[in-house]
Amino acid sequence: MFNIQIYNALVILTLVALAGLFIYFRVSRKESKPLTPLMGLAIGCVVSGIIFGEERWLGYGLMGIGVTLAVVDTIINLKEGR
Repeated sequence: MFNIQIYNALVILTLVALAGLFIYFRVSRKESKPLTPLMGLAIGCVVSGIIFGEERWLGYGLMGIGVTLAVVDTIINLKEGR
């Protein structure tokens, strides 16, 4: 049980570090785009999937939903030309 908690903490810290780097490099460029609500929901589902990873069906299900929403949002943004 303790190893799983350490693993989850490391995964969350890695995601936070990557998000920080992404934000830093994104802000340094002047053309920043706001986060769409669909992408925010996708990120929330992926993080929830990591948090609830002990219940595999719930964790993997939430991650799958999050990835699917991210792909749908990307396709919508490409078609709209954003």
